[in-house]
Amino acid sequence: MDFLEIAKRRYATKKYNAAKKISAEQIEELKQIIRLSPSSINSQPWRFTFVTNETVKKELASQSYMNEQAINDAGLLVVFSVMDNIEHFEKRNIAILPEGWITGFYEPMIKANGDAATQSWMEHQVYLSLGYFLSACASMGLDSTPMEGINRTAYKEILQQDGYAPLFAVTVGYADVSDLTHPSVSPKSRFDLEEVVKSV
Repeated sequence: MDFLEIAKRRYATKKYNAAKKISAEQIEELKQIIRLSPSSINSQPWRFTFVTNETVKKELASQSYMNEQAINDAGLLVVFSVMDNIEHFEKRNIAILPEGWITGFYEPMIKANGDAATQSWMEHQVYLSLGYFLSACASMGLDSTPMEGINRTAYKEILQQDGYAPLFAVTVGYADVSDLTHPSVSPKSRFDLEEVVKSV
């Protein structure tokens, strides 16, 4: 299947088949893929937590508002988090980069704008990895759902991940055939190509 066909088929799954779980091999492949996500100047200010433990998954599901049932039914939940200590980020991630990337881009274009802007830029890098991950899932025949509707504070407490702040999560599994949001039932709705894509 070519990528255009994958894009047409992919959708935010609302109902998962709880009886059909993804394999350990698929999970390992997704881990390898997400590690290779692109980020500005290879800054990588992230952590990806793969949750398959049913007890932990249920705890997180209870702090996920409208997404609770989907998390409980999906075989995998991946939590995307950003480093929340800029000083540590600079010592661990930025200091090892080529000098030109630091003095030519990071310091004048990012750091010079202050801590809030720097943290926002770091979060943007995590969001870059989201599209990469969703596409990877679709290419493997897996269904997925990105979810910003989570209690970030509760997620951080449950996962006990000091130094990282959860931003959003993604469920991964297989759609239930009765999912009313499947493209075969509810076709994708997008603005016309001519409206959103311009050629100059």
